[in-house]
Amino acid sequence: MIDSKNIEKNQIKDIVSENYVFAAVLHYFGISFFQYEQNSLKEVCEKFKINPRQLVDELEAWAQHKEPNREDLYLHPIEVLVAYLKKKHYYFVRQELPFLSNMVAGIEINEQPYRNVLCDLRIMFPLFVEDFIHHIHEEENRLFNRIKLLHEIENDEFELKESLKILEKSPVASMSEAHEAHDDEMEGIRKLTKNYYLPEDAPVSMKVLYNELQNFEKELMIHAQIEDELLFPKAVELEKEVLRKIRKKILNN
Repeated sequence: MIDSKNIEKNQIKDIVSENYVFAAVLHYFGISFFQYEQNSLKEVCEKFKINPRQLVDELEAWAQHKEPNREDLYLHPIEVLVAYLKKKHYYFVRQELPFLSNMVAGIEINEQPYRNVLCDLRIMFPLFVEDFIHHIHEEENRLFNRIKLLHEIENDEFELKESLKILEKSPVASMSEAHEAHDDEMEGIRKLTKNYYLPEDAPVSMKVLYNELQNFEKELMIHAQIEDELLFPKAVELEKEVLRKIRKKILNN
């Protein structure tokens, strides 16, 4: 058990073993935990010129952070939901994926089977990242932009003829079907890691890597559920309402 009062004296390996989140906090400060497992927190902080209290405060802040639940998000208008999803996309791309990529590329273990798994992950994970980022960009460029255009039509920012042209292209329902049919993005990684299973005596760095991969997959599943069960239904309703408004205008003209 780590003594929080004397945390500076503890080895990085022990601190991270006690709380895997600390590995992500170290990454946030530009420190790869697996390169300094045998060093004390004090030694690492002195090397990187960081106040140890800053690290501990950041860890506590991460521990207290709470995501809004689906009920909260449901009660908010679609603009708030889109803003939340954009923020999550940014977090995935700027924080989670670099942290995971850093571990996959940097952890060095000669012991089998970990060495083979890491070699395979170094091929597989960059492909996953590339596909995932493409998926995010496509979603923002198509779906989020479509929602933005629907709001602009609703606010009479387009002429009637132009509004009809926009509404005829890429209806939200067709995007929803394509989104639900999207492949399980982390299936290959899950199979390679045998559902993130590790024996008790596995190296700390592998335990952190598997834990973070599994947590990331859970986050992606929640993210996809929010999109499928909240965002798309709200977008479909918005589109229907805009269509009703445009049809009414046509009848009145």
